[in-house]
Amino acid sequence: MKRKVTKAVFPVAGMGTRFLPATKSVPKEIMTLVDRPLIQYAIDEAREAGITEFIFVTSRGKGALEDYFDRAPELEAALRAKGKTDLLDTLNATNMDSGAIAY
Repeated sequence: MKRKVTKAVFPVAGMGTRFLPATKSVPKEIMTLVDRPLIQYAIDEAREAGITEFIFVTSRGKGALEDYFDRAPELEAALRAKGKTDLLDTLNATNMDSGAIAY
């Protein structure tokens, strides 16, 4: 019986010393490449491969990572009120289902 891989583990606890001084205030996985954070590229690729659960091995000072994947109800409401549905769709694409992410 074949079992399908459904979980991905992202070891993001490092201090990002190779990217200093940029990583002094921004975790390396949240650094932007073109139009989105680096971690979003990895998440998108994992989703395309059928991954449904994401585990992040983090360390102190990685609050920005949690904030990135957290919902932003005030921002969503503001975008909806202004009719900016394209931006709202982009924002919602980064959201994770409840229980799909662990830190």
